[in-house]
Amino acid sequence: MSHKKRILLIEDEEDIASLLKLQAENLGYKLHVEVDGVNGFLAAVREKPDLILLDVMLPGQNGFDVCRKIKATTDIKNTPVIILSAKTEELDMILGLELGADDYVAKPFSPQLLFSKVKAVLRRNKDPEHQVKTISFGDFTMEVDRYIVRQGTKPVSLTLSEFGILRRLLANKGKVLTRSQLLDDVHNDDALIVDRNIDVHIASLRKKLGPQFDAIETVRGVGYRLKEIA
Repeated sequence: MSHKKRILLIEDEEDIASLLKLQAENLGYKLHVEVDGVNGFLAAVREKPDLILLDVMLPGQNGFDVCRKIKATTDIKNTPVIILSAKTEELDMILGLELGADDYVAKPFSPQLLFSKVKAVLRRNKDPEHQVKTISFGDFTMEVDRYIVRQGTKPVSLTLSEFGILRRLLANKGKVLTRSQLLDDVHNDDALIVDRNIDVHIASLRKKLGPQFDAIETVRGVGYRLKEIA
């Protein structure tokens, strides 16, 4: 029997923490709560959880700063982070993703939606499709099993979500993929989820891959397509 996945929740709102703890336990996760940024970061280093849920508006140290420290700390830098925040401006979402968060969930949210994202990120780490090959596209190379993308010899820093989206686009060159399909190594087909965060991930991908990478096309009203790169 596999061990329970361990989640660290850094959240100072007691009602949210209690609700998520109950939901986590019902789904078979082990969830530990810290209520401020400083102790939250220390717990991440100490506990080395499988995934971190991180509020932004925290006492002691805000979630963006905590995320920055997590991604700069060798032992835990690859730990997936999902940011929880009442700050819903696109710039805040992009900041969180650029700091290395794997997703950004706006408050208020449903626990079911949040834990579908948790499941998605944890499944991505186990996806056998990630462990088979190197993919070349233009002057970029993706080392699937090592979660590395390079432009020539220069590494391109992507979050797990960005890596997963790009991998799925590469596996379906020329095909139009809906937003739900792109997030959906994760979500069941019957999950009634409208998730515009995919647009933020795509914008971040385009920015990180640079102006010469114009291969991700927006298909209005449908989703995205990756063109062949000469």
